[in-house]
Amino acid sequence: MKKLLLVFLLIGPTVFSQQDLQKKTYFSEALFFNLADYNRKADIAYRFNDYEKGKELFEQFTSTHLEGSYMDNFKFHNLKNREVSLYQFEKPVFLITYASWCIPSKGEVPAINKLSEEYRNRIDFVVLFWDTRDKAKKLADEFSSDVTIVYVDEKKNNGAYVVRQLKHSLGLPTCFLLSDDKKIMDIRRSIFPPLHTEEETAYRENYIALETSISNNLINSFEETYADNVQVE
Repeated sequence: MKKLLLVFLLIGPTVFSQQDLQKKTYFSEALFFNLADYNRKADIAYRFNDYEKGKELFEQFTSTHLEGSYMDNFKFHNLKNREVSLYQFEKPVFLITYASWCIPSKGEVPAINKLSEEYRNRIDFVVLFWDTRDKAKKLADEFSSDVTIVYVDEKKNNGAYVVRQLKHSLGLPTCFLLSDDKKIMDIRRSIFPPLHTEEETAYRENYIALETSISNNLINSFEETYADNVQVE
């Protein structure tokens, strides 16, 4: 009996940790099982120029099927041409996807720069360009030093399912708010104010939208973690 108990104590944590891992649904898996149905409905909406319906379908799809899943540990390169994986970022991540042919909306970059400054100790802001290193370097000048710029050159990295789907399934630009264990807390598309919108107004709209995402999904967990770590004397 003692031997059986010892064996259980030795292998028990491993078994339970494996079971916990099996309970996780990853982003690539959630896309695989649900993307076709979303695409079918969205294609119909956009075919009839029903952009409000398309927006509604996107929000339903992401909130129902993708948020709550875990982002796969895909790889990209930094501007020093070093390969980096997503899970190397230990803090929560605000991941924003762009390409050289899909520029940020008016006021979006200043809003990202401001938030990256305010949350630099608690969140990693990562801007991912689907482009070549040279083009990513040119576009990087607009961003604060608190923002990490990375890129994926699809001509060299077109085999990974999650890399392809991040770009081609949800479109650009798209923002992903990830917890420290890379659980997807929020997905949203960029705000595109009308062309006549003043720069300050556009900045304020983008700042509020992004900050609201952070506040609603991460600030409470920050405060709970802080409270758990406070020792009552």
